[in-house]
Amino acid sequence: MKVGIMFANAGPFGTAEGCTAIATHAEAAGFDALWTVEHVVFPEAYQSAYPYDDSGKMAMASDTPLTDPLIWLTWAAAHTTRLRLATGILILPERNPVVLAKELGTLDAMSGGRVDLGIGVGWLREEFDALGIPWEHRAARTDEYVAAMRTLWSGDKVSFDGEFTSFDQVSSNPKPANGSVPIIVGGHSEAAARRAGRLGDGFFPAKGDLDALLDAMHREAEAHNRDPADIEVIWGGEGVMDASAVDRAAELAAKGVTRLIVPAFLFWGDPEESLARFGEEVVSPLAEV
Repeated sequence: MKVGIMFANAGPFGTAEGCTAIATHAEAAGFDALWTVEHVVFPEAYQSAYPYDDSGKMAMASDTPLTDPLIWLTWAAAHTTRLRLATGILILPERNPVVLAKELGTLDAMSGGRVDLGIGVGWLREEFDALGIPWEHRAARTDEYVAAMRTLWSGDKVSFDGEFTSFDQVSSNPKPANGSVPIIVGGHSEAAARRAGRLGDGFFPAKGDLDALLDAMHREAEAHNRDPADIEVIWGGEGVMDASAVDRAAELAAKGVTRLIVPAFLFWGDPEESLARFGEEVVSPLAEV
């Protein structure tokens, strides 16, 4: 079982020096991937409820730097050779899928096929308002953008005719190193689980009832003639932040989990020492599961 680090581009690791530190020390300690988060803007006095804290608020202030995920991952790619470069998550309906397909294809090609695109539909309506992007139909927009990007990666002189984006006989190069970028659906709702089953290469619930979410994902995959076993399961919820993860590994593996994601704030104090220790106590034992 592999271990990655989420929120990697936040806090002290959001700088160039911080990115270099966590990337190089995480790779040396045997971690599998770095996972970034994103918000384009921080709307003051937002009323949307942040789903990952009981307060309904993000643990950041309006002046907190939150580095762009793809630029941060490009910097990390330049300082590593093995680490996977993941977004966990990128708010897909806020992006232009044609531009994004180009950016991801470029990063994946230049990094030797190391990109994983974790996506979500977004929870912060005020951010959509600031970007001038409709809040409504963002789920349908997300599904269509996935299809549009995969079309662009599939070949040259390709066409796509959708409700939100269309193009005719266009080519986007470079292509991803392995033909496509794996798309991992993030979210803790049944809708996210169904989306993963319908179109995802992976599913990343950061919290929630894992059994119920996987049941929903499996049912949707089978309804679309997909094998649920082909959809990678990544867990970032309860029981992953210390050595107790080793004790739960067999249980999680039996459910289909192949990767665990731990928060970067565990390593804020002394990244070299703390990443090395976590690597010895957790990452190395889990590699045997």
